[in-house]
Amino acid sequence: MTQSPHEPLNPKNWKPARGYANGIAASGRLIFLGGLVGWTGEQEFESDDFVAQAAQIFHNIRAVLAEAGARPEHLVRLTWYVTDKHEYLSCLRPLGAAYRAVLGRHYPAMALVQVAALVEDRAKLEIEATAVLPEPPAAGQGRAER
Repeated sequence: MTQSPHEPLNPKNWKPARGYANGIAASGRLIFLGGLVGWTGEQEFESDDFVAQAAQIFHNIRAVLAEAGARPEHLVRLTWYVTDKHEYLSCLRPLGAAYRAVLGRHYPAMALVQVAALVEDRAKLEIEATAVLPEPPAAGQGRAER
């Protein structure tokens, strides 16, 4: 497991957040991912199952992050848009397992919104993501002076 380069913000007197963070403090190069749906790179849905579409989105998020040299632990925010919150709530366990299998145990700040519909008719959910890739240390930083 890779340690997150960001600082989760969960007030000590609050019940701990499970599967998300209340906030994240980060600095570096900002990476914004548009709303991704559960289709392949060929823009084809392979399943109408909620968890399968979510898993595909998680893979899509990894692929877009990789284009910027980023990894899942650089995620600072996810915004989920679902067409049926009850379907989402009914599959939290397998959804969590799919999330961890693809994105690991890094939990950014998250929000979930139920919407009437998504542009892609077969899409059951869409996720926007924001990541922050830390800037590499400047030459000479992090080394002892000679």
